[in-house]
Amino acid sequence: MIEQIPVDAVIALSRAAGREILAVYGQEEFVVDQKADASPLTEADQRSHRVIAAGLTELTPDVPMISEEGRLPDYAERSAWSWFWMIDPLDGTKEFIKRNGEFTVNIALVGPEGPVFGVVYQPVGDHLYWGIVGQGAWKQTGEQTGETKSVPMTGGPSFRDKDDLVVVASRSHLGDDVATFVADLEASGKKVTFLSAGSSLKLCLVAEGTADVYPRFGPTMEWDTAAAHAVAKAAGRKVVSRETGAELVYNKENLLNPHFLVE
Repeated sequence: MIEQIPVDAVIALSRAAGREILAVYGQEEFVVDQKADASPLTEADQRSHRVIAAGLTELTPDVPMISEEGRLPDYAERSAWSWFWMIDPLDGTKEFIKRNGEFTVNIALVGPEGPVFGVVYQPVGDHLYWGIVGQGAWKQTGEQTGETKSVPMTGGPSFRDKDDLVVVASRSHLGDDVATFVADLEASGKKVTFLSAGSSLKLCLVAEGTADVYPRFGPTMEWDTAAAHAVAKAAGRKVVSRETGAELVYNKENLLNPHFLVE
């Protein structure tokens, strides 16, 4: 299936969505609505969704999709899917509202074995992370200036095998469980440096080796992780359940992820 996907076109689509987001981000003021689950929603989320949904429908008309801002098909329908797109048009809406630049466009192709192709694009700063499981992962910068640079990402050794390590966590969702996780690492004799970041960038920081582990012990949805999961896995990293140690799975009846580690 992955051989049939126009990778470059999907990457271009993520950038097009990023431009829509930046058009709203650059406004002096923008409206923030609230969804049923009390999470924020902006015009940027919706504009990005429309660009991605229309683009993927044209590029891969036979591949269904799940988007945070689209209609979620009934489980009876989507449980029969072998392949599908999982999209978060604007991951890190809270970071967008805070105007700290730490938000991303997430597009993932998910197959029977989980995410296999992922694109994570940070419009502010023009950082693009992408990967294909079994083929590699790359970080691309400079496209907006015409000086494109693409660097392969290969992660690094497990945090369990290091004495000095960097732990990355959410800027908006830091909790007691993560503090305890860090304290336990320090009690075992490890020297820990703490790094804070927003959205799916945390998984990408582990993928590129800037961070060694990302403990996420709070609620996330499948669209929050799918694209960066593919990137991290393509870079040789793992995204596993905190409780079972098994790789995260997708297209569950309930799309809520368990607590997990990226390592």
